[in-house]
Amino acid sequence: MEGPLPITSMNHISLVCRSAEKSLEFYQNVLGFYPIRRPGSFDFDGAWLFNYGIGIHLLQSENPENMSKKMSINPKDQHISFQCESMAMVEKKLKDMGIDYIQRTVEEGGVYVDQLFFHDPDGFMIEICNCDNLPVIPLTGEAPVQMQACSRINKLKNKIQIQQNQQQQQQKLMVQHVSPLHV
Repeated sequence: MEGPLPITSMNHISLVCRSAEKSLEFYQNVLGFYPIRRPGSFDFDGAWLFNYGIGIHLLQSENPENMSKKMSINPKDQHISFQCESMAMVEKKLKDMGIDYIQRTVEEGGVYVDQLFFHDPDGFMIEICNCDNLPVIPLTGEAPVQMQACSRINKLKNKIQIQQNQQQQQQKLMVQHVSPLHV
């Protein structure tokens, strides 16, 4: 075999739900995802959502009454993790929303990562963290360029892009406001 598959990024995760409607509400109101169009040719209920560069596909269970409900929050369970800028703000919002969660802190070489874990309506684990504090260090060799990029770099790129767009818009406005007499 000549190396790994030529993939470029993660596209979406799919979650089977007791109630796609309740899960849709959760992912919109708690995590800030937006519903997007899904193919009309599907012959099953569900919903597609998107934000933060990732899609979540909610699939309505054919046997919702047979789905087990996870009661305890276990950080070692399967989960998806989202980065945030303010752990204190996330924790306050979870409290305000009445969502049960547990908090953990990981320490590695003097670097601390805070984590909050909670369940969606079907018991799927969600983690919110400040994981960017922990550097991504490859175990062998040199890391590919894609792996070296972190959200801080992406935030900086986005900030620069926004500033460039604002400058371009200001320049357009200035050109529009210059009267022919002043040219």
